[in-house]
Amino acid sequence: MPSGVHIHNVRGQLFEAAERVLLRGGPDALTSRAVTEEAGCAKGVLHRHFTDFDAFLAELVLDRVRGIEDHATTLRAAAGTGGVVDNLADALQDLFGPVTVAIVALITFRDSLRARLREAGLTGIPLVMQGTAMIAAYLTAERGMGRLAGDADIDTLAPTLVGAGHLLFADRTNAPPKPDAIRKMVTTVIAGALRPLQP
Repeated sequence: MPSGVHIHNVRGQLFEAAERVLLRGGPDALTSRAVTEEAGCAKGVLHRHFTDFDAFLAELVLDRVRGIEDHATTLRAAAGTGGVVDNLADALQDLFGPVTVAIVALITFRDSLRARLREAGLTGIPLVMQGTAMIAAYLTAERGMGRLAGDADIDTLAPTLVGAGHLLFADRTNAPPKPDAIRKMVTTVIAGALRPLQP
């Protein structure tokens, strides 16, 4: 795209382009040139909106964090409805979509990005941490409604579910896990805390 042509929602288009590059080529392939070429815009566009490439990547991660926080509200509202196992399995499948898995790999790969994210107040592994908080809030709500045992250890269950979920989805070269595999893992993890349905 020649310079001077106005692009609507530049940030969104650049984020989507970065995600496509990341999915196709992994962290090694993600450069500012690759992103602007994928977006079909002039090379200087990215640097007119972000101070440097790490600032762009940090905003990409923060955009994904906001998405998880929106999902957390929806999942929390689902407490008391449907099956606990089904709700958790669906939430993990949504959480660990291909883009999230690729971005977690990018964060692990790129030291300068992790430093920038720490400056923004994100600790641990961003996206994984917010996913864990989302699952913990849901489990806490279900415990409050009596669908989980009163002594259910949320601080252990939530990271166990998210960690095991990430391991199921982490292999980007193969097909994602089948829904039955996710449900089996969730059932195994929460079996001791799940209260039987009352007649």
